[in-house]
Amino acid sequence: MTIHSIVCTKLLSTNAHLGRRVAAHHFSVYICGSRNGIAILDSDKTKISLRNALHFIGSPIRQKGRSFFLKTNHVFLYEIMEEMASCINDSQWRIGAFLTNSCSSPKKIRSRKKKINLGLNQEPDCVVILDADRKSSVILEADRSQIPIASLVDSTIPLGSFKRITYPIPANDPIQFVYLFRHSITKTVILERGRIVAMKEKKELIDRPFPRRIGFSRSVEWSPASETSLWIEQE
Repeated sequence: MTIHSIVCTKLLSTNAHLGRRVAAHHFSVYICGSRNGIAILDSDKTKISLRNALHFIGSPIRQKGRSFFLKTNHVFLYEIMEEMASCINDSQWRIGAFLTNSCSSPKKIRSRKKKINLGLNQEPDCVVILDADRKSSVILEADRSQIPIASLVDSTIPLGSFKRITYPIPANDPIQFVYLFRHSITKTVILERGRIVAMKEKKELIDRPFPRRIGFSRSVEWSPASETSLWIEQE
């Protein structure tokens, strides 16, 4: 089996291709058909959108930026936070205008935000939403603040929210697919951090000064066939 067929099979096994009802006109580009009033999503387009979204989520990590993840379904909120503990900042409690007026909110609200460790002292570089149907206000605020959004979108998403999402991922959001999505994000974070560490080590190796030996009166000639290291000798 090819990688393409493996990914599509994985998406089908998580029921990501099943919408909730026949899609609206603006969502028809991701639909390959319908059955019994249920929209059937195109797994190929879901795969492409997921790949683009993961590349976008990895960009702030390469630039030492910040990502903000939102999920309110209590069924698997804690599982997501446990696996993504190194890159997630989430909570069950939210306030209105968490992006647009976080600095001007009352002192009581600011102290509560500090208590639950929201960490919104500065705007994030991207917002990742796992249930766009419940986060229309967050989508609107991120759009006003010109913060790019990656989000799972279903066939029931309104046009007003859909057109504001930078990287929509057409898929149903059962627990199996959300697990697959958060696992993919975790792998992306680990991969990008590994690349950063490797580049840093490579840079340190290049910048490391060449060893010198002092105390000899003549230079040692070096030939390509020699297995010894090249030493620069000085008087």
